[in-house]
Amino acid sequence: MFPRRTTLALLATALLAGCAHEPVHAPVLPDGTHATVAILETTDIHSNILGYDYYKQKADPTLGFERTATLINEARRQFPNHFLFDSGDTIQGTVLADWQAQVQKMACDQELAIYRAMDAVGYDGGTAGNHEFNYGLGWLSQVTGTPMNVDGGVQRRCAGPHFPLVLANVDSTRDGQPIFKPWTIVTKPIAVQLPDGKTENVPLRVAIIGFTPPPIMQWDKQNLAGKVTTDGVVEAAKKYLPQIEAQHPDLVVALVHGGLDTAPYTPAMENAGWYLAGVPGIDALLLGHSHTEFPGPRFAHMQDVDDVRGFVRGVPAVMGGFFGKDLGVIELALERQDGRWTVDKSRTHSEVRPICSKPGDAASCVAPDPAIAPLVAKVQEAAVAYVNTPIGRSDVRLSSYFADEGDMTALAVVNAAQRDYVRAELPRLHPELANIPVLSAAAAFRTGFGGPDDYTDVAPGPLTLRSAADLYFYPNTLAAVKSDGAGVKAWLEESARRFNRIDPARTGMQQLVNTRFPGFNFDQLQGGIHYVIDVSKPAGQRIVSLTFDGKPVTPDQPFIVVTNNYRASGGGHFPGLDGSSIVLAAPDGTREIVARWLQQHREITARDLPARSWRFAKLKTTGPVVFTSASGKAGIAQADGVDHIRELKDHGDGTATYAIDLSH
Repeated sequence: MFPRRTTLALLATALLAGCAHEPVHAPVLPDGTHATVAILETTDIHSNILGYDYYKQKADPTLGFERTATLINEARRQFPNHFLFDSGDTIQGTVLADWQAQVQKMACDQELAIYRAMDAVGYDGGTAGNHEFNYGLGWLSQVTGTPMNVDGGVQRRCAGPHFPLVLANVDSTRDGQPIFKPWTIVTKPIAVQLPDGKTENVPLRVAIIGFTPPPIMQWDKQNLAGKVTTDGVVEAAKKYLPQIEAQHPDLVVALVHGGLDTAPYTPAMENAGWYLAGVPGIDALLLGHSHTEFPGPRFAHMQDVDDVRGFVRGVPAVMGGFFGKDLGVIELALERQDGRWTVDKSRTHSEVRPICSKPGDAASCVAPDPAIAPLVAKVQEAAVAYVNTPIGRSDVRLSSYFADEGDMTALAVVNAAQRDYVRAELPRLHPELANIPVLSAAAAFRTGFGGPDDYTDVAPGPLTLRSAADLYFYPNTLAAVKSDGAGVKAWLEESARRFNRIDPARTGMQQLVNTRFPGFNFDQLQGGIHYVIDVSKPAGQRIVSLTFDGKPVTPDQPFIVVTNNYRASGGGHFPGLDGSSIVLAAPDGTREIVARWLQQHREITARDLPARSWRFAKLKTTGPVVFTSASGKAGIAQADGVDHIRELKDHGDGTATYAIDLSH
């Protein structure tokens, strides 16, 4: 902690600096005064305002800000002294968000639906995550009510959230200044107990500073290149913390849209929270981006991390899940010593409070706050109507329940659409590349990470825009890169890290899927290519056969590979992909490209889709090889030709354990 002045002195400083929101006169506090203050956090809401699945067109009580709001209300009753902050990835992630950003753009004087909901609850501050930049700086400037001196930025102040947004590590290239206020001080009255047992209401001044992942420059290159620059999280903290120290706040809270990583630090680090905790002067960390919970068992063996009480290198920290599924709570015990507030770490702890006491069990979820849904009713109705716009038919069931095991029905549509787009556009832009074979790479974005309903499943019959949104979950744009046989093999080897190494001689049960490797990084390539993955081999040596048009691929054989802007610019850290090999950066969103392809084909049959391009190497195992998917779906795999799968155990929560026979 920075040295803190007495309350009257710091209040005078704040008033002179114009930082205090609600100045409150308070007496000088004697040492021994103490208070409990709750720091509440949401993160990665991704515009899930309501508990609703836009793809299945039904309520989903296991997620949604309307239920997080109930937890916030409960926490406020428990902790009269409280602050509420958001750690980013707030404005993007649902059909409703896309509707407002890309279909029926709002006027300057209209407030974004997610911010209307958050304002109804009342926030004290927030920051920007990486997905805040997906729709471009103009949209971000408008909906956050933040005039930005950047190319395409909005110069006038539009309707934004009724709380401050801070971001310290993104600067405009025009003037070198941060595009958001890098930090601010929020002042609220709190009740404290004096040494004689009496209580007083005094102001607590909390400085907040925000950070986003520096790799946004790669992930959203088309939106950001030449317009802004980024600093490393640690560098930005060291730049602005002296300014904060000069204002002598009581506490400094870092809102970092990033998780915890102990790999060697670089200014481009995606999840730099562990290193940020080591910067002197930060009293609490609010984490995000990783779509997980801290404290929690995932971090049990991380150096200098208390995964039970919620400390990172001695700093209280929390990461409140994602999609509105949880509320993060840091219970700070404050003690007055030497005329300043200090954190009593022995009585401080963090926790993540879920909206559902039993994961995936709708009956165990809290009721929604009834004030939220009416605020967004009209835009919700419009978004639902939009995704139900008819665009064609399919005779094929397109699902991702078994995408990890080789059912490529859902990916085949994406790969066909991407490949056709580039084969039509590339010769016009690059005639010299016209004769190079075009491959397409796609990953199943919905593979059960969010629960048993988190799968793509487009039933045979009429197709709508909802179908396209289900098939392609993120608002990426299309990109194509120039590669060669060695590069394609390296790409596939990286994708094959999705699987654990299987020991054929082991008698016990072995998990096929490495859940620490995200499903959205398991790229599957199609377009005349065929390959074999041997999961008995170590990562990096698993592609044991690679052919194109029936002939072995040579290391120097040229290829164009279609992917998305995230992957082409370095997202996922795939070898050889850093943005330098991009030969086509489409202005069109991949989801829109998929929708147009479906409209053009009208009637989709199996003949319209590329054939399955890969299989596992035959492997006779002594014990069972298993994985988890939604329960009761084995028939889908068998109908799609993945007939060596059987359901072993229904878990009773919508999921099941399946066995796969790799000897086929």
